[in-house]
Amino acid sequence: MDLLCNAYSNTSDDDDEGEQPKRQRLSLPSANPPKPYRPFSFPSPSPLSSKSQTESPIPGRYISKRQRASMDPLPASRNDSVPVLSPFMLSGSISDADIPHSILSLLKSKAKGHQSQNPTSGKLSATLYGHTKAVNAIHWSSTHAHLLASAGMDHTVCIWNVWSRNQKKACVLNFHNAAVKDVKWSQHGHFLLSCGYDCTSRLVNVEKGLETQVFKEDQIVGVIKFYPGNSNLFLSGGSKGHIKLWDIRTGKIVHNYNRNLGPILDVEFTTNGKQFISSSDVSGSNVSENSIIVWDVSRQVPLSNQVYVEAYTCPCVRCHPFDSIFVAQSNGNYVAIFTATAPYRLNKYKRYESHGVSGFPIKCNFSLDGKRLVSGSSDGSIYLYDYQSSKVVKKIKAYDQACIDVTFHPVIPNVIASCSWDGSILVFE
Repeated sequence: MDLLCNAYSNTSDDDDEGEQPKRQRLSLPSANPPKPYRPFSFPSPSPLSSKSQTESPIPGRYISKRQRASMDPLPASRNDSVPVLSPFMLSGSISDADIPHSILSLLKSKAKGHQSQNPTSGKLSATLYGHTKAVNAIHWSSTHAHLLASAGMDHTVCIWNVWSRNQKKACVLNFHNAAVKDVKWSQHGHFLLSCGYDCTSRLVNVEKGLETQVFKEDQIVGVIKFYPGNSNLFLSGGSKGHIKLWDIRTGKIVHNYNRNLGPILDVEFTTNGKQFISSSDVSGSNVSENSIIVWDVSRQVPLSNQVYVEAYTCPCVRCHPFDSIFVAQSNGNYVAIFTATAPYRLNKYKRYESHGVSGFPIKCNFSLDGKRLVSGSSDGSIYLYDYQSSKVVKKIKAYDQACIDVTFHPVIPNVIASCSWDGSILVFE
């Protein structure tokens, strides 16, 4: 044992070149304390360490840990190995040059000349795959009606050239660094506004692939809506219950609409633009009277907060294009109807009820002529209702998972686009 102690107590990392110590050493007590570790950036490196940096190791010779560390090449930068997504990825074209002539002629005609007489046939026109997670919202461009925008939980906004003969996914916008909640086309050219969980609303020039403005908030932005007839103004509603009216020209807030609300689920301007309707989440409180509020746009005051007193949240609010009514998608598994003029009363004798909501942010929309109401459903189906009778006109089984958003085309009356919780988008005609 004395021989072993003497042997290992006289051994260090700086062994003579002719000796080859054992690789695994016994942890026996030693009279000589271990040498402290000194990094090689120290001003006075030992002769052995200097030598090891300049000379190649002899094959078969033992190399200490300190020597190996000095000879290891510097690790490659992490940024070199991790791919960085471009904020604008062009995969197709936003031009209508390769669209079939029959579709192009309809797109260039006025919607008033093509009033819908029959309900949608339910024929599948296009299947659009590109999102890797759920799609939260879709929106047709009214000025370039062959383009459809979609907002996904995968942090992206996709632009679809729906009837293109070639690549239908025209481009992908990666400007958000979190899930995108809503998306809206401006009436000014190829500008697109989106918002999401990164607490921003972002305006992008799709034609140039450039982000032109960022509107930052202290809350998750869940919904955006352009002012009717003026795309320089838009509303944003967020997770802290704050609603803001922004001016794109200055990038500043024009009005704040605050009333200690829960998260804002939707906002909708009335047809004259003098009022707007907000829907907020009241599940966290016992007060259901704030679930739907009608606001005066210019005075920043609520005109009524006792519109809907049932204890359900409403993830979607839509105004009729002609009549003075608005509807609200209720988590009670029906669409409620309200008058859009004071005193903003609920119609207790009429509602649209065959679809399911079940806690999903299911949306609904009116047709161009106002004769149909279309709604998504938690069972993956699309439900078309007759506006006057509130009866189901047609049911289309579209998805295995919830159908989140569904909307009529702004020019061709019998075309409907829809999106699902599974990340797919379908267009029916």
